Amino acid sequence: MALSTTEPEVTPKAAVPSRRPAWPSVALALIRTGPALMLIAVVGAASLLSPVFFTTRNLGNVLAQTAVIAVLAIAQLLVIVTRGIDLSVGSTIALAAVVGALTFEAVQSTPLVLLAMLGTGLAVGLVNGTGLVWGRLPHPFIVTLATLSVAHGLALWLSGGQPHRGMPELVQTIGGGSIGWLPYSTFLVLALALAVLFLTTRVVWGRWIYAVGGNPDAARRSAIPVNGVLISVYALSGLFAGIAAIITSGRLNAGSPTFGELAELDAIAAVVIGGASFLGGRGTVGNALVGAFMIGVIRNAMNLLNVDAFIQPIVIGTVILVAVELDVIRGAMERRFRVMRAAQS
Repeated sequence: MALSTTEPEVTPKAAVPSRRPAWPSVALALIRTGPALMLIAVVGAASLLSPVFFTTRNLGNVLAQTAVIAVLAIAQLLVIVTRGIDLSVGSTIALAAVVGALTFEAVQSTPLVLLAMLGTGLAVGLVNGTGLVWGRLPHPFIVTLATLSVAHGLALWLSGGQPHRGMPELVQTIGGGSIGWLPYSTFLVLALALAVLFLTTRVVWGRWIYAVGGNPDAARRSAIPVNGVLISVYALSGLFAGIAAIITSGRLNAGSPTFGELAELDAIAAVVIGGASFLGGRGTVGNALVGAFMIGVIRNAMNLLNVDAFIQPIVIGTVILVAVELDVIRGAMERRFRVMRAAQS
């Protein structure tokens, strides 16, 4: 009997894929949802500290009081994404409100009042943008600080330092009206947020904004109109300040040179709490809204708990400082986990 000299065929076993730990991806997801988790924690703490917090009436107050911060934060996000800052929005609110009140006293025309307020905000924004670009200023801090002072001075001069009462019915409805407990201003905020979200995610202009903030020199070499992008974001910031003036004037049925005091700080804090970076190129509309509502909830909770009015600015300032530090830590952790995830792939 002959023996076979051929080796038997051996069917190779399928290679078992190695199971790599997925925790770097999970950690990245948690970091990106950090602002939302912080908001949930703040809301939970407020509801535990005050049983009134979750009543519909109070929630309506929170939404109404946060509307102005949210509108400013949406536009401030675009400015910060381009490595800029707009310190003039608070004074722009005051100037636009005074101009609107004076226009209403003169002509009693709703369309003209709206155009006057929006036009005032847009004009201040264009001054900021063109001053930064064509004046070749080293940082937008300088030009926006100057327009902060000029706009505040104009508001005081035009109004004589006194509030002027009276606004068109439409303005009052936008700023102070509601459907049940849900303010009309909330719908305006959502509409503006969706519009900016569309512009930043579906339009090439939005990609230009992030490119300019990420690397201005590379953006210029890529033939992106950097100057036009910068002028447009500051013009939009001024326009949104005009919209915020409509909301404020509608709530109080007046135009006053004291409107918008320190509103720019709330807007900047909201954007930073939402995870945007002063180094540019990072930030989302949704997280900017989360930051705005976080500030609104904190302010509302302090009012419900009868926290001294002199203590409240200290708390908000501390929140801003902590938010900036958390942003630095979050950025470092995100870079680290990205490297770890890339090494596993």
